[in-house]
Amino acid sequence: MSIVGLLTFTNFNGLNAQEEQNAEATAPVSEQVEAEAEAAEDEVVAATTDEEPTKSFHQVLKEKYIQGGAGWMTPVLLCLILGMALVIERILYLNMATTNVEKLLNGIEDYVKKGDYAGAKELCRNTRGPVASIFYQGLDRVNEGLDNVEKAVTSYGGVQMARLESNLTWIGLFIALAPSFGFLGTVVGMVQAFDDIEAAGDISPTVVAGGMKVALLTTVFGLIVAIILQIFYNYILTKIEGLVGEMEDGSISFMDILVKNQK
Repeated sequence: MSIVGLLTFTNFNGLNAQEEQNAEATAPVSEQVEAEAEAAEDEVVAATTDEEPTKSFHQVLKEKYIQGGAGWMTPVLLCLILGMALVIERILYLNMATTNVEKLLNGIEDYVKKGDYAGAKELCRNTRGPVASIFYQGLDRVNEGLDNVEKAVTSYGGVQMARLESNLTWIGLFIALAPSFGFLGTVVGMVQAFDDIEAAGDISPTVVAGGMKVALLTTVFGLIVAIILQIFYNYILTKIEGLVGEMEDGSISFMDILVKNQK
């Protein structure tokens, strides 16, 4: 019985010791898992806290406008607004001035063959565009001879070309003014930056970089405005060249119709 009791007591102590060792071994693992989970949670919270909200394009543009200085950015903005207003007016006018010249010439030829010059003039009066106006002026002087008709067509063609090119000078002016205001704002901003350096008594990277960034914003916006207006300006010039070509070709065909049907 003594031997059995001794063996039982020894086994019991061994089991207790093994359980304590297992508990000590598993305790650091659980604590490490909990620490890692807490660290990951802290990283997520820190990332969401440090992450700045995304700004819209309007907000960024407004912020840059304020940084560039309202005194110098406002003239650049006015150049964009006034220039785009003239561009839109020219585009609408030129689109309304577009005429189906071939169809108009066929209608005039039908009337002229019948000797109905009044009907041809009415057709031109009811057709919009500079080509129809030129033809109307020629038909209005058909009784005065072909020489007078040709002179009228040539003279009134020059008048219509001047109307097509109206306001282009102002658009070109705003194209030149926008970067000029930008450069002027940049020069003034650089002078102010050097004044800040002189007042601080030391060339601080923060002072220099900040002043130069603000100064260069006016140039950036001025160049952007000039590029936008220049693209539309070239489009308008191309449209005018097409209309002038139609006017010249149509005038030649118009005179040929009158010559062939002259009585």
